[in-house]
Amino acid sequence: MSFLSATLARVKPSPTIAVTTLAAELRAQGRDVIGLGAGEPDFDTPDTIKAAAKAAIDAGHTKYTAPDGMPELKQAIVDKFARENGLTYTTKQISVGTGGKQILYNALTATLNPGDEVIIPAPYWVSYPDMVLLAGGEPVVVECGLETGFKMTPDQLEAAITPKTKWLIFNSPSNPTGAGYTAQELRGLTDVLMRHPHVWVMTDDMYEHLVFDGFTFATPAQVEPGLYARTLTVNGVSKAYAMTGWRIGYAGGPQELIGAMRKIQSQSTSNPCSISQWAAVEALNGPQDFIEANKALFQRRRDLVVEMLNAADGLTCPTPEGAFYVYPSIAGCLGKTSKAGTRIETDEDFSRALLEETGVAVVFGAAFGMSPNFRVSYATSDAALEEACTRIQGFTAGLK
Repeated sequence: MSFLSATLARVKPSPTIAVTTLAAELRAQGRDVIGLGAGEPDFDTPDTIKAAAKAAIDAGHTKYTAPDGMPELKQAIVDKFARENGLTYTTKQISVGTGGKQILYNALTATLNPGDEVIIPAPYWVSYPDMVLLAGGEPVVVECGLETGFKMTPDQLEAAITPKTKWLIFNSPSNPTGAGYTAQELRGLTDVLMRHPHVWVMTDDMYEHLVFDGFTFATPAQVEPGLYARTLTVNGVSKAYAMTGWRIGYAGGPQELIGAMRKIQSQSTSNPCSISQWAAVEALNGPQDFIEANKALFQRRRDLVVEMLNAADGLTCPTPEGAFYVYPSIAGCLGKTSKAGTRIETDEDFSRALLEETGVAVVFGAAFGMSPNFRVSYATSDAALEEACTRIQGFTAGLK
C-alpha cells in the first residue's frame, strides 16, 4: 500500500514550471536556451514599491498580521475595486493570500464536496483542473477553439451546466491564449448564469491591466450586478506590477465565503509575508503611470511575435487582446519529421523537438487542455523574441 494520499494520484505537477526548470538545467549545461515558458514580466518591480518594502522593514513591520491580510492592504483593495471595477466591498469581504493561486485553492477547498462540478473553459491555466481535483471536485472542461477566438459561447456554457455544477472558473484576459472577453460577450455568459442561481463564478482577473488596441476590461459582477452575491473576484499584483516573487493575491466576495477561506488559511500558511503586504499597499495606492508604459512595450512585443510566427511554415497565430501570451496552432506541422528525425504527432512532440534542436523552450498545448498548440510567453526582450522566432521559423521550415 502506498504511503501517499490517493488524492495526490489525481493531479500532476505544473507543466509550465517543468518547462522553465528544464530550460534552466540545459542553460546550466552550457546550452544556448531561450526560455519562452515563464509567465512573468521581465521588468523589475518599480522603485516606489521596493522603497515601501524597505521602509516597512525599517519601521519594524516584520510581525504576524491577520491570517488573510492586514487592514491597510484590505482597505487598499477595497478602494481599488471601487475605483477600477465599480465593485463595492467592505474589508470583511476581502481575502489576501500568498499569490492568486492560494486564493483560488482556498475558495475551492472551502466549497467543494465530492461530485461537485467546476466548469473550466479550455484552453485553461494549467493549475485550474488540478486544484479542483485536489479539493475533491470534478473538472468539466469546455473546449473553446480558434473558431470562437478561444472564448466560451453562451450555448457552450448552458450545455455544460448540470445540477452538480458548483463553480464556473473564468479568466479574461486568458492564460494561455491572451483572449479577452468584451462586456457584450460577458453579458451573453452572465445572462446564462442568471438562469442558474446554484452556479457560482470564480473570475481570475490577474491580467486586467495588460490589454491592447483600446480593449476595455470588464469583470462579470461589474457587467451583471445580480451575480455579485455569488462571485469571487480574484486579482493580484504579480503581473501588472511585476511582483511575481512577492506572492500577493487577493479577492473580493461574499462575507461567508471569505470567512471560510480565512479559516483554511489560518490553519495552513497563516498570513502572507508582511513586507510583501506593505509593498502591495504602495502598488495599489501609489503611482500607476508605469503600467501604461509597460503595456505599450508588451503590445509591441505581441505584434512582433504574431507577425513572425504567422510567417513560419505550418503555424497559425491569432492576435490576442491581452496578457503576454500567444497560442499558435501547429496543425500544419503534424505528421511531419524534424531534421533530427523526430516525428511530430503531438504538440508535446513539437515542443520537445523544438527545445532539443533549437534551444527554444515553449509549453505544449495539451498542458492547457487544447491541442495542437503551444504557448509562447513574450515577457522577455525584443532581441530574445526575434531570435527565438527566427529559430522557430527555421525549425518548421525543416519539417518534412
